[in-house]
Amino acid sequence: MSISPDASIVETTALRRQRLHWLGGLPAAARGKQRLAAICICLSGALLIGQAAAIAWLIQAVLVDHRPLAEATPVLLGLLAVLGIRTLLGSVTQAAAGDVADAARLALRERVYQRLLGSGPLWLRQQRTGELGELMLAHADAIENYYAGYQPVRIEVVVVPLLIAIAVAWTDWVIALILLFTAPLVPFFMMLVGWGAEAAGRAQLGELARMSGHFADRIKGLGLLRLYGRGEAELDGVASAAEGVRERTLKVLRIAFLSSTVLEFFASVSVAMVALYLGLSYLGLMSLHAQVPTLGVGMFCLLLAPEFYAPLRRLAAHYHDRANALAAAAEVERLLGELPAAAVVDDAPPATARAPELLEQHAPPVVVRDVSLRPLGAHHDVVQHLSFQIEPGQRVALVGPSGSGKSTLLEALAGWLPPREGSIVLRPGLEVGYAGQRPYLFHGTIADNLRLAAPGATDAHLRAVAEAAQVMRFAAALPLGLDTVIGERGFGLSGGEARRIGLARLLLRDPHLLLLDEPTAFLDPETEADLLRTLAAFARGRSVVIATHSETAMRWADTRLTLTAGGARLASEVSP
Repeated sequence: MSISPDASIVETTALRRQRLHWLGGLPAAARGKQRLAAICICLSGALLIGQAAAIAWLIQAVLVDHRPLAEATPVLLGLLAVLGIRTLLGSVTQAAAGDVADAARLALRERVYQRLLGSGPLWLRQQRTGELGELMLAHADAIENYYAGYQPVRIEVVVVPLLIAIAVAWTDWVIALILLFTAPLVPFFMMLVGWGAEAAGRAQLGELARMSGHFADRIKGLGLLRLYGRGEAELDGVASAAEGVRERTLKVLRIAFLSSTVLEFFASVSVAMVALYLGLSYLGLMSLHAQVPTLGVGMFCLLLAPEFYAPLRRLAAHYHDRANALAAAAEVERLLGELPAAAVVDDAPPATARAPELLEQHAPPVVVRDVSLRPLGAHHDVVQHLSFQIEPGQRVALVGPSGSGKSTLLEALAGWLPPREGSIVLRPGLEVGYAGQRPYLFHGTIADNLRLAAPGATDAHLRAVAEAAQVMRFAAALPLGLDTVIGERGFGLSGGEARRIGLARLLLRDPHLLLLDEPTAFLDPETEADLLRTLAAFARGRSVVIATHSETAMRWADTRLTLTAGGARLASEVSP
């Protein structure tokens, strides 16, 4: 089934309107500053008419009527006052518009950050961190000039040219007609150029995001690239990506410069037509009036003619900012799947926590009913029609070969992966904690990484969970103990040490249900035995689900749930 070009155009127009509506909602916190900027820029345009009238009167009075200087002094003082007020209004407009742009940029970053938090770890694993980082940086900066430049001028172009046209028509209707008939040329060419600028701006932002993702990925794997001798080849790849950004940027600048030249040309021709008409009228070669206009009238109209087109020229110049903002919105929509909405603020008073009912208190913490699970991006289920329940204080060992769905089941129990079929019911108020195979460790001290789970934890509590997770077994040998600085992603630690830090961070949260993915992997038998012994004491009264290949960990659990690589359950619950 083919789609007609008209339908494509309608869809593009609808998307553009949707993105403009979304952009208009970003500076909601600075609506007052938006109104202030609009009022100031319109007042400045209105005072421009008075400024032109004062200059024209002074020229007529001094050069033609030869009036005494005393009569011209009040008008001159009034002209100076108007100039001062217009300067002040311009400063207020720029300051207010800058505040609006700052509010919009902050709102964009907050919405994107909230959307990333709500997407969950599984979705984030599939994304390139460099591209997501550009949403906070280049894409947020791309919308700044839209609010600081384009929006105030958009209001000015509606009000100020109309006021100027009325003032000119009051003195000479022919010049007013010239202005009105030539004015549509500027927005017409501005619209034509704007479509190309939007496409070029979106391509440039997309290329910048791809380069950032490419560069960030290579930085993360720099050690591996050097190990395999791929350093020079990857440098060529980075250079190629940078060349792509350069070409896209120059295309945007080329459109900007060419469009400015075209628009300035038509505006200059329009002003020249006004000057030509006045000159021919004064020479007596063209007269559409019964009486030739005075020099003051001619100067008044000639002074206002460029100002009539000035807002249109400024709008044309800032139209690229609108195109860049639309391109940024399109890239945000492409990377996130949708335009992130503002967070809903609930002003209702918090509900009073109710005590659990008797049936809820004795209900199983977790009930899994006929669940089928499929990892993100997979084409088949790894777990099919699985049903079981976890009792309070029960230790369940997930057993099975690699690929049988143990980690996928843990992610589903943690609430990260929705079941494709069936249901997973958690007891109301149940707190779930998950420690994966690859815990993310930030650059900082070991203590800082632990305190992510409980920022207010005391040193004694921190040391207790570190002892329980066998972190102190290796941290005690470090120069500063728990205050030793480690690199990003646990650089400087072994895989087993990083997992123990992730387990200690989980214990610090003290959840009701502990989900552990291979916590004893890479550990020697003595450390594994100590870890399981302290974990049993620390998790007393809590339910534990542990995915493992270790026979020791299987014996530590009181229940086994065995899965097969085909996704079918080999055995339900077998007590050792």
